[in-house]
Amino acid sequence: MTGKIKIGLLGRIIVAIALGVAVGYVSPEWFARLCATFNEVFGQFLGFLIPLIILGFVAPAIADLGNRAGKMLVFTAALAYAFTLFAGFSSYFTGAWLFPSMVSSGADQMMLSADNGVDPYFTMSIPPLMPVMTALVLAFMVGLGAAYVKGDALRRGISEFRSIVAMAINNVVIPLLPVYIFGIFLNMTVAGQVGAILSTFVSIIVIIFVMHVLILLLQYVIASFFSRRNPLKMLWTMMPAYFTALGTQSSAATIPVTLRQAIRMGVSEDVAGFTVPLCATIHMSGSTLKIVACALAIMIMQGMPYDAGMFAHFIAMLGVTIIAAPGIPGGAIMASLGLLSSILGFSDAQNALMIALYIAMDSFGTACNVTGDGAIAAIVDRCFRKK
Repeated sequence: MTGKIKIGLLGRIIVAIALGVAVGYVSPEWFARLCATFNEVFGQFLGFLIPLIILGFVAPAIADLGNRAGKMLVFTAALAYAFTLFAGFSSYFTGAWLFPSMVSSGADQMMLSADNGVDPYFTMSIPPLMPVMTALVLAFMVGLGAAYVKGDALRRGISEFRSIVAMAINNVVIPLLPVYIFGIFLNMTVAGQVGAILSTFVSIIVIIFVMHVLILLLQYVIASFFSRRNPLKMLWTMMPAYFTALGTQSSAATIPVTLRQAIRMGVSEDVAGFTVPLCATIHMSGSTLKIVACALAIMIMQGMPYDAGMFAHFIAMLGVTIIAAPGIPGGAIMASLGLLSSILGFSDAQNALMIALYIAMDSFGTACNVTGDGAIAAIVDRCFRKK
């Protein structure tokens, strides 16, 4: 047999973390500085790419939505956004309650910064073309314009731009991401930070998994009030979609299974055919829950100031920014890096730690997203069922 063993992104990230820790204990200074140099350049490129990711994916998504205006569209989009906001705020308040007692008290000794560990041989400045909020506003303007202006030149243009950005992510960012994570953990090991951070990883992941199960239960309890069905039976019917998403790590790839199970749950075919593909793009409860929880945990760990107002701003923007996240593992976290930096004040090293935390749970977040799509479909079906 000559078949090659293919390791997924999660596997490569895990290997990169393990190697970064192991090599960090024995690495000579020249190698550590070489890794720090790569991370400096890659981090600058990532910062340059962030506004382009937002513009390239949000604008076409809004253009597609605007082209199908109607009461059901508005209701479904509002409901998906409300579910996403609820998941984000639930994650924040749960984390604010539990995380301070779980995170090491020596946070002030574990600050992740480019100044810790080793210095790169050189630095390179690659400034982004525009600030994050400028990119978001421009994406809305261009997306709405493409939806309502006659002619399809602009629509083709932003669609092709999305393909270019997706190509950059798939062919540059994703292949080099494990190397970036390796360098970050090597640097943390050299700086003596890695032990406390990794121990925090495990407990945070457990809490996030429990939260996403509770979010799904609550979503189906809400749906049961509309559909007048048993919420546990409804949730059980959607389990094939849940487990399919665990394997595919893609809401889009799971659409056929989600659609089939929503119909089996009692949703009419017309409503299911409309809501399920739409929600695969705009409903991000699981992703938002993970990003908020991971960001809060890192801020507590680092001794960074935070409050409910700051996270309300972050969650509101996040629910919009990560719609139509690229159909790749970790797409939502890539689209949210700009908000992490601009609103929460994350450094490149903290963003890298967010990527590692998020991708470690990417399958569960996607499964939460697609399973919740069934609850939204049931509510929409009840409200728009033909008499």
